[in-house]
Amino acid sequence: MYIRENLRWRIIWKLGWKPIVLFTLYSGLVCLIYGPLHFRSVAIPWQPVATLGTAVAFYIGFKNNGSYDRFWEGRQLWGGIVNSSRTSAVQILEFITSVVDAPGVEAPRASASELTERHRRLVYRQIAWCNALRIHLRRQPGQWDAAVAPFLDEEESEKLRNTANPPAQLIRQQAAALRILREERGLLNDFQHVTMMNTLETLYNLQGGCERIKNTPFPRQYAFYSMLFVYLFTALMPLGLVTEFAKLGPLHMWLTVPFSVLVSWVFATIETVGHNSENPFENNMNDVPMTSICRSIEIDLRQMLGETEVPPKLEPVDDILY
Repeated sequence: MYIRENLRWRIIWKLGWKPIVLFTLYSGLVCLIYGPLHFRSVAIPWQPVATLGTAVAFYIGFKNNGSYDRFWEGRQLWGGIVNSSRTSAVQILEFITSVVDAPGVEAPRASASELTERHRRLVYRQIAWCNALRIHLRRQPGQWDAAVAPFLDEEESEKLRNTANPPAQLIRQQAAALRILREERGLLNDFQHVTMMNTLETLYNLQGGCERIKNTPFPRQYAFYSMLFVYLFTALMPLGLVTEFAKLGPLHMWLTVPFSVLVSWVFATIETVGHNSENPFENNMNDVPMTSICRSIEIDLRQMLGETEVPPKLEPVDDILY
C-alpha cells in the first residue's frame, strides 16, 4: 500500500510514459495527414466525440467504484482479522487459567508453567494462521518456513505445509486443541468453549471473505470494455480536435497534439487506477498491506504473552508498505 501523501514523479512517469508516447505519435500523425498531406477527410465532427467521452467517463467511473469496493472490502476483512486475533488471544489468556467445574471430568490442577506453555502454543498458532492466510492469498508457499513454521511444532508444520488450504487446517487444529482442554484437561467450561469456538467461526468467515475476493475475478466484461472504450475514445479524439484547432489558424492545428495527449492520458490513468485496485491481495503497490498487518498482530499477541523481545514494526520500502 502506497502511504506517501503525493505520488513521486518517477512513479507517475513509470505508469504513464507508454500511453503518453503512444498518444503523442498518434495525434502527431493525424495532424500530419490533415495538414501537410492535405487529407481533410480524416477529420470528423467534434460533437459525437464529446458525447462518446461523456459516456466513457461514466462507464469507467462505475467500473472504478466496483474496483475500489473490492479493495476496501479486503481491508475491512483484514481489520476484522486484527480484532478477532486480539480477541482470541485475550480469551486464551483469561479463560484457560485453572481447573474449572466440568461434569464428569477429573483433572489435576495445571501448574503455572504448563498453563504458560499452553497459552504460548495456542497464541502462536493464531499468529501462524494470520501468516498462513497471507501466504495462501498471495500464492507464496515458499515463505512458509520463514513466516509460519517458527510458530508451530515441527511435526504440525510439516503436516500442514502441503495441505490444499493450510489456514483452514490451522483453525481446525485450534478447535481440536480447545476440545481437548475442555474434555480431557478440564480447563474450559462449556460457556468458555462455546465462546472461543464462536471466535474461530468468525475467523473462518473472515478467511472465506478474503478467498471470495481472491478467487472471484473482477467481471471481465466490465474491465475489458472499459479499456476498449477508453482507447476508442482516445483514437477518435484527435480526429475531432484537429478541425476545431484548424479554425484558429494553420499552425494552431498542431495544438491538437498536446491537448489530445493530456485528455487521453487522464482517461488512461483513470482506467489504470481502477485496474490496479481490482485484486487487493497480489502484493502490488496499492494492495492491502497484509505483511505489515501480520507483523502488527504478532507484536500485539506476543506482548500479551508477556514477551519483551518482539520484532519491530515493518517500515515502508520506497513509500510502499507491504
